[in-house]
Amino acid sequence: MTATDPALTALSQGWCALSLLHGRIEARIERALQAGHGLSVREYSLLDVLSRQHDGEGGHLQMKQVADAVVLSQSATTRLVTRLEDRGLLQRYLCPTDRRGIYTNVSESGLKLLEEARPTNQAALREALDTAAENPELAPLVRAVEELRVPA
Repeated sequence: MTATDPALTALSQGWCALSLLHGRIEARIERALQAGHGLSVREYSLLDVLSRQHDGEGGHLQMKQVADAVVLSQSATTRLVTRLEDRGLLQRYLCPTDRRGIYTNVSESGLKLLEEARPTNQAALREALDTAAENPELAPLVRAVEELRVPA
């Protein structure tokens, strides 16, 4: 393949379109969450990921798993956890079976804020996708996102 290869060009164009769609969606959700709930997209995502943990075998996520889920470095995730903990939205505690491990749980106020923010997140996502669907370059990607079914 060369730089002028049509397949490479199409691949690059597809990547640019996907990046554009992601950026527009994230920006729309960011504005809505900040305005309505004082949360960033990353903060919302972290609360959402951590709210799905459970007690028992494999129930709590390690910081690396959390970082992967919210697409941040481990150090950025730790700083984000600290900020949310300072706001009273998260709590950290030592793992009862391995004193080296630290668990992070969403506090009651964090769960309440997350539940209040969910409809805002969903509405902003819907609006962003509807707007993007009007762009002929982005419409196929919007359809693909809408048809995705991720296993739980």
